[in-house]
Amino acid sequence: MYRFLLTPRWWGINVFVLLAIPFCVFMGSWQLGRFEDRVENHRGAEEQVASSRQEEARQLDTLLPVTKATSGKQATASGRYEEQLLVPDRDLDGEPGHYVLTLLHTDTGKVLPVVRGWLPGDPDPAGAPPPPAGEVTVTGALQASETPGSNGVGALSGLPEGQTGAISSASLVNLVPHDVYDAWITLNEGDPGMRPVPAVAPGGTGLDLKAFQNLGYTAEWFAFAGFVIFMWFRLVRREAELARDTELGLVPDERPAQDRKQSQDEDQKRDQDQGREQPSPSGV
Repeated sequence: MYRFLLTPRWWGINVFVLLAIPFCVFMGSWQLGRFEDRVENHRGAEEQVASSRQEEARQLDTLLPVTKATSGKQATASGRYEEQLLVPDRDLDGEPGHYVLTLLHTDTGKVLPVVRGWLPGDPDPAGAPPPPAGEVTVTGALQASETPGSNGVGALSGLPEGQTGAISSASLVNLVPHDVYDAWITLNEGDPGMRPVPAVAPGGTGLDLKAFQNLGYTAEWFAFAGFVIFMWFRLVRREAELARDTELGLVPDERPAQDRKQSQDEDQKRDQDQGREQPSPSGV
């Protein structure tokens, strides 16, 4: 019944299945490895942020530009606080609120965005504590400029005056007439009346959408392998049932002429072999 597996058409199907299954398993394993690498990078980045708080703070300019190696490092800078902005839609420990962002005018002539702390509720300029007056020295975790629409940063537009959707030089340059550092820091200790904003792992090291895409692709490739095996067994079963029904005369033989001729030749040869093996009527 399963002689059809040796026909040219089925040889092609069998070879395809034998190549497709290991290919799907390999691709699924590769995508799983990519996901595991991202998890490991995320864990290492979080450990880096936590360990950086124990290190001695360094001058801001020695840590720029911000990279994966310097993100989260302790930085210090001196200057005078001036403009203050609020950053809406920033949750902290699951509670909705906003950041208080103040621009520090440094001796270099550039301004440094400093997140002085977090407040609950909707942004209200009257409720944000004013910055300290005079010359100040700030110390906090160095962070890279945010990109709207990624890492939980909302792509907000049309905000009221005195608010910004992302902490980045690209956004702030349109709000203040100063040269802005392409970085910002979050204070280790929030100014009075505010909670400190914890540093986040550098971009590209978190469990973001790309990481879960890798996990989804892993499941897809293994599903493809299972689908190939399922379809092969289904086709074999269907072909075997068709061959059985054809032998019983229940359905016409619709196989390709080449396969049908080969099957007929094999049946004829088998009948001849059986005829030679049967004893003659005389018993000789």
